[in-house]
Amino acid sequence: MMEKTIGTLDTLPRVGFSADPTPLEFLPNLTAASGANIYAKRDDSHPLAFGGNKVRQLEYYFGAAREEGADTILITGAVQSNFCRLTAAFAAKLGMECHIQMEERVPKDDPLYRQSGNVLIERMLGAHLHPYPHGEDEAGADARLEELAAERRKAGRTPYVIHLAPGHPPFGALGYVRAARETLEQLAQRGIEVDAFVVPSGSGATHGGFLFGLRALGCTAPVKGVCVRRPADRQAPRIASRCAEIAGLLGVDNPVADADVDVTDAFLAPGYGQLNAAAEEAILHAARTEALMLDPVYSGKTMAAALALARGEMKGRTLLFLHTGGTPAIFAYGNALSTAAAHRA
Repeated sequence: MMEKTIGTLDTLPRVGFSADPTPLEFLPNLTAASGANIYAKRDDSHPLAFGGNKVRQLEYYFGAAREEGADTILITGAVQSNFCRLTAAFAAKLGMECHIQMEERVPKDDPLYRQSGNVLIERMLGAHLHPYPHGEDEAGADARLEELAAERRKAGRTPYVIHLAPGHPPFGALGYVRAARETLEQLAQRGIEVDAFVVPSGSGATHGGFLFGLRALGCTAPVKGVCVRRPADRQAPRIASRCAEIAGLLGVDNPVADADVDVTDAFLAPGYGQLNAAAEEAILHAARTEALMLDPVYSGKTMAAALALARGEMKGRTLLFLHTGGTPAIFAYGNALSTAAAHRA
């Protein structure tokens, strides 16, 4: 890895399940079709339970949990949460009890959505699933998790809670500070100069961590965050706050200026976890040209933004698309994707 360290990044506790480094892949067919040079950072290729960006994030959460002697982990997410699926996978590997609180974040009654994809994998991994009736109540969800943790404590367990709302140490973001360092090393080794990075922007851990890492290591290329959860006017301050929290956690000055926070919600509608025409086109185009599997929630909308940039203001330049995985969700959205595939045959 690059010699430069970033504060306490390499000394904080971490459980290493990621496939460092994940591949940096040139996408020749998407490049030819769009007019920009497109590379993918393949964080979908982590080997643990279908991989994805949450592997890097959870390494630090589970590092902190083990430091505290925890034997039980609790987390909240949407019904088809990749974070929850991989939390269950980490817990299974480490012999820990796992409790997942499933928010009603997506208005979807499709049985596939509620039983297949990540939910099926979580059940196979032995996680305990709990319903939560709201989808936009982060503080309430965290409070309910604390109640569940108290119940496990009374039963003699030692729980660790991965909180949903801001205001807690952003351990997950540290995984993407590391990923930024890893990516810059790969680019330097191959002599590639990237004009812009395109990343999903949801909780802010991936976007904020990656942006922070790039700026801390002197990379000034734009990092274009694609909103997948909330509108840009609410997401931008969340990313700025994440970066300030990362600086505090690592004991360094914040290298991210307000102008560095670049987010678009042009591909968000009709909302989190809901497909739109641009995402459908991107998912099918990537599959049919590169055999690259994208999910409807994160990577599909992020690729839609990358393709729009490639065909427009970034034509003739070089883009790096951060592929955050989410492959199991393809099956949970099987009915919608089958219809889209038939219409675009």
